[in-house]
Amino acid sequence: MKFDLKITDPKSKARAGEITTDHGTIETPIFMPVGTVGTVKGVHQSELKDEINPDIILGNTYHLYLRPKIDIIEQAGGLHKFMNWDRNILTDSGGYQVYSLSGRRKINEEGVRFKSHIDGSYHFFTPENVMETQRSIGADIIMAFDECTPYPCDFSYARRSMHMTHRWLKRCINHLEKTPLKYDYNQAFFPIVQGSTYKDLRKQSAEFIASVGAEGNAIGGLSVGEPAEELYAMTEIVCEILPEDKPRYLMGVGTPINILENIALGVDMFDCVMPTRNARNGMLFTAHGTINIKNKKWENDFSAIDEMDITFVDTMYSKAYLRHLFAAKELLGKQIATIHNLGFYLWLTREARKHILAGDFTEWKDKMVNQMNKRL
Repeated sequence: MKFDLKITDPKSKARAGEITTDHGTIETPIFMPVGTVGTVKGVHQSELKDEINPDIILGNTYHLYLRPKIDIIEQAGGLHKFMNWDRNILTDSGGYQVYSLSGRRKINEEGVRFKSHIDGSYHFFTPENVMETQRSIGADIIMAFDECTPYPCDFSYARRSMHMTHRWLKRCINHLEKTPLKYDYNQAFFPIVQGSTYKDLRKQSAEFIASVGAEGNAIGGLSVGEPAEELYAMTEIVCEILPEDKPRYLMGVGTPINILENIALGVDMFDCVMPTRNARNGMLFTAHGTINIKNKKWENDFSAIDEMDITFVDTMYSKAYLRHLFAAKELLGKQIATIHNLGFYLWLTREARKHILAGDFTEWKDKMVNQMNKRL
């Protein structure tokens, strides 16, 4: 993997760059649609590629390990071939899913024993077998196995967890060196900064992660319930330490405003289930604010869903028609909303890139944050 930093905005720390892997170029900043189980929920691959057009999507090791199971993915020739996707894929190691299981898992130095949310069967994740699993899935970018701490989290637990994550990282690296590639392309490896919302822990963790010299770096353990101010403060501390010549990935973040503010702090890559999950509940993101399409006010509004025409659905259907689909519980309504929201998130990061390159990102960002912080 290669990262080429093109420019840094003079009035902020926003960056425009390019990541190149064996599956193509990723222009940053970038939002990665979440394809947890080998599909971006509610969107056909042809629509994803032709209309939303992301350079990279995300899959999840925990979910793919449980279903369809790794041997099926190996037999298919890796996740790219299994889901018919010829662009980049990043896999999350499953650390966040293990965190979210709470009462279904036990964590110790060796790894995590957890109970499947599907059938109640017991499984054990270690740094070593998670690396092997990601080799088999075959993503272009794979993540270290870490523990994601909850919020709030007391200092002593956050410190113990951070140090264990660092020890697990060493085990991940050692095992990767002994585990050959499964397919005919390379995989980049990203370690993950932890430390909850404690500045000294975040600083210590970022320094340790930077010292590893990986091809890129991730920031984890945020967007788990902390106030936005804490999110931004932790991101700023970490981005000041992580190397400038490596891409920075902020995991699981977030709202359109969160994304713009973190781009301004120096983050390059984002993922979040919010655009798809909110779409299925009738919440649409636009450049002028959010729309709850289920509200009666849209019942006879025959204007376009979004007159900016970000994707083909935006001017093809009216707000009144989309509201009708939700009221009638038609699946097409959720699909249209999903395509719109994903298209908007990709549009937003691409517009951010344009303005970084043009030198007026800060002014544009401030205007967009003000516009988007409204309910229509």
